[in-house]
Amino acid sequence: MRNGKVIFVTGATSGIGRLITEMCVKQGHTVYATGRNEPSLEMLSKLGAKVFKADLTKKEDIEYVCNQLPAIDVAIMNAGLGIFQNAFELSDEEIDTMLDVNVRAPMLMTSRLAKKMISQQAGHFIFIGSQAGKVATRKASVYAATKHAITGYANGLRMELQSYNVKVTAIYPGPIDTPFLQKADASNAYRETMKNFLLKPEKVAEAVINCIDRPIREVNIPKVMGITAKLYAVAPKLVERVGGRFFNKK
Repeated sequence: MRNGKVIFVTGATSGIGRLITEMCVKQGHTVYATGRNEPSLEMLSKLGAKVFKADLTKKEDIEYVCNQLPAIDVAIMNAGLGIFQNAFELSDEEIDTMLDVNVRAPMLMTSRLAKKMISQQAGHFIFIGSQAGKVATRKASVYAATKHAITGYANGLRMELQSYNVKVTAIYPGPIDTPFLQKADASNAYRETMKNFLLKPEKVAEAVINCIDRPIREVNIPKVMGITAKLYAVAPKLVERVGGRFFNKK
């Protein structure tokens, strides 16, 4: 690689976060990665990543990681958590955890890292959102709300950082075939319903990697879901009626 970058990845110990980290290291980037799974962190360290164990529900861990990081070219906010259940059946703790990991942590980290990028007049934030942030579904109301929040945050942040030459990209994948689904839905009903539509994690990771050197506003995966989101904005009742059969599992 001619110009390796300094890249920071959250949620790097599983799913697409792990793939992104591995790909970035192999491409010659200097990668700082954080997560909670020690064996995965050790593996990434052996590959060449510089790792930090951190629980992003804890502000002190967020502070620690941000204070350890050097000047970053690209920050990939990937860490995320979902619990697929009716809103009225979720515990307060489950709601708090989704808000902490999906909303509070990326906002707090971005606030700190953005100041450094502004001072260097360069940088790039990549947020891993979700199509749920554009089109909510049954049993994902709270999860969808957290991703709606990141959608709004990324759109506003993009305008705030534009004059400082700091880019903001949002990635909006559909459901991905990763361990995230097992954790989100212990019944496995969602995976069974969506098994023919699940994205390969490599496809999503590659889309993220492609944005590192070519920052763009947003990426919808698959592209047809971007069309669905636009249709939802115009005719939400129609989309909910047609799409409801995919998300109506009890």
